[in-house]
Amino acid sequence: MSIDKEEFKQEEKRLCETQTWLENQISSMNAKNEHLSTKISAVKKEIGFKYNYELETLQNVYAMSNKTLHDYDEVMGQPYFARIDFAERLRFNESFYIGKIGLSDGKTGDEYVIDWRAPIADLYYSGTQGDASYWAPDGNIEGKLNLKRKFIIKNTTLEQAFDEGDQIILKTGENENALVDEFLKINLEEQSGSKLKDVVATIQKEQNSVIRAPITQPVIIQGAAGSGKTTVALHRVAYILFKYKEKLKGKDILVVAPNKLFLDYISDVLPNLGVDEVIQKTYDEIALDILKISSKITTKDEKISRIIEGNDLEEIDLMKSSSKMKGSIVFKEIIDSYIEYLELKDFIHEDIMVYSYSLFTSGEIKDLFLNDISHLPLDGRKDEIKRYFKIKLPDRVSRIHALIEFRYTKKISSIKAEYDDSIERRKILTQLYDERDDKKKTVKKEATKAVTAYFKNWKYDDPIKLYQELFSNKEIFDEVISTKIDAPLAEYMKEKLSQSIGNKLIDSDDLTPMLYLKLKVKGVEEKWKFHHIVLDEAQDYSYFQVSTLTNLSFNNSCTIVGDIGQSIYYFKGINNWKTLLKDVFEGEGTLISLTQSYRSTVEIVKLANKVLVKQDNFLKPAVPVLRHGAEPTIEEIKDDMDFCRRAEIISEKVLKAGRTNSAIICKTSEECLAISKLINKKNNNKWHLLNDKNQNLKYEKIIIPSYMTKGLEFDCSIVYNCSEEKYSDNELDKKLLYVILTRALHMEYIFYKKDLTQLLK
Repeated sequence: MSIDKEEFKQEEKRLCETQTWLENQISSMNAKNEHLSTKISAVKKEIGFKYNYELETLQNVYAMSNKTLHDYDEVMGQPYFARIDFAERLRFNESFYIGKIGLSDGKTGDEYVIDWRAPIADLYYSGTQGDASYWAPDGNIEGKLNLKRKFIIKNTTLEQAFDEGDQIILKTGENENALVDEFLKINLEEQSGSKLKDVVATIQKEQNSVIRAPITQPVIIQGAAGSGKTTVALHRVAYILFKYKEKLKGKDILVVAPNKLFLDYISDVLPNLGVDEVIQKTYDEIALDILKISSKITTKDEKISRIIEGNDLEEIDLMKSSSKMKGSIVFKEIIDSYIEYLELKDFIHEDIMVYSYSLFTSGEIKDLFLNDISHLPLDGRKDEIKRYFKIKLPDRVSRIHALIEFRYTKKISSIKAEYDDSIERRKILTQLYDERDDKKKTVKKEATKAVTAYFKNWKYDDPIKLYQELFSNKEIFDEVISTKIDAPLAEYMKEKLSQSIGNKLIDSDDLTPMLYLKLKVKGVEEKWKFHHIVLDEAQDYSYFQVSTLTNLSFNNSCTIVGDIGQSIYYFKGINNWKTLLKDVFEGEGTLISLTQSYRSTVEIVKLANKVLVKQDNFLKPAVPVLRHGAEPTIEEIKDDMDFCRRAEIISEKVLKAGRTNSAIICKTSEECLAISKLINKKNNNKWHLLNDKNQNLKYEKIIIPSYMTKGLEFDCSIVYNCSEEKYSDNELDKKLLYVILTRALHMEYIFYKKDLTQLLK
């Protein structure tokens, strides 16, 4: 039930006042920016290309003002979405309006809108009416929450308002009644699948607890399909940057996404939340950048495509076993053993000498290298020892000076005792004095040269070459690998690496050990060290990949989100979050489950859950928000032409219903290509094929392979050929089909040839 008419009028008045104030602020800022721009131009003209402190200050002020102006423009049509009334203990009741950004008057101090990330806003997301409290910088603030009100505002007009408890009764389809938040229902109904959007107005309590969780340890989120785990992770980034704004900038956070298509899909969320400069890359891009190589990569999507479409079962088994091994903690331990091998075998067992004098002994070098600074990367240790030796050099040179003095004094005394004074004796003595003085003069220069030469020769090869040598050098291979990997698999891995190198390719499975070697040998560059890392679709990464990524994060601060039920790379990916916590984070971290599904209708989620429960996992089926829609359509087709005809009719129906996009989802890229050619003959290329080369989601009608749909959502999914032949009773097909069936927001159509897969029966 909405609020009464009188209160609604009061809220309309308050909205009008806020809008008027906001318009005045924007007008004032525009005038200020125009003045600043003119002043900057004048200063530039006056000073030319010289550095000027006044110019730098003006440009910084202009940039901040411009950012604020942009934020104000963004919320102009909807300055807030909620109101809470809270009476702090022993104080009066106060009303707080909550929006995407905070709005306050710098002159009067009046606070028109509270930022959704502010401590008190936690009451809106997690508090219930009555006694309530929230954590602020000053401690726990207690009081009474007297009102939670939600607004639907469009184009500066207040359309609806709901107080907490305003709910409607919906049938679940199972003779049950359930209460549903009307405000949430309306927002979900308006969802569209073109791009991922922010959800600051509808963040739920379980999601809010993740967003505001501490960053002092890893947070792992097991989120059911449609639970909003990606959205939550990105809102968590915005929250972290707000909470630690005095210490952190956007560039201090790294978001790792599964592919460029996914990066494009999430690209609007952080800017819409007022966050910029956050580094967003795929894992492969990060590895290539750190390794400083530009080789062509055999991606994980290409490999899964080969596995799905391949006929050579023996080759497929070896390919999966190789991927599993290279992504395992066991393989990380193999690389660690290799590093220990390098420590011992590649160590230079010689003193650093100047003339016949020892500057630094091999014993003290070895002790420093293997013990005192063993926590540093290999080459970092050498740099540290070199730095330490340069500090010690004057003292060591002085010692050698003393030794030279002693040796020549002895020689000179011997000559004086042996020979009577004569021209010959004086000549010998003069020569000895000159030799002594020359050596003392040059010993410092020679000492510096000796130290430089020693460390120049004592540098490891490029990490990529080191990795190749692990397989190509028989002595190393036999000592480090052969006892830990079955011989046939080890030989297969060796052969495939050799082939890749010969073809100037890098298998994505080899990127992690190469990257790990680089980090352990060369260290981490400052620009690749982050205060927080977000890893999305984490179930598709290996334990070794996650372990390697932790080297880029201070104190293992990270948010890891995924769904074991969607692990289509199950043969190499993560299949147990508790194992990840134990093996990678040594038991430190928090595991949180998000089971509520907000994406799809009840009917779509129920169908997808049929497949989920048949998987080899212990996940509870997703619980849908009670948003009902049409039952998914499951129909037989005669042939591909019949499918294309029906798909075109469905897409037109979707657009007429006011929805944005339709996606034809095929199991393989080959099927996508065939359907694309066929359907576009009749429809003037209206359907756009997505693949490794084309990853643009801007179109209304797309054709996409199953394994590229991870994390995406569409208004309507049209599934091609869900037959028993295509989706049989194996783990990969179960996971692929579950992914496919959980992409649709509102409408889902499933077609099959001959026999429908048993997974849907």
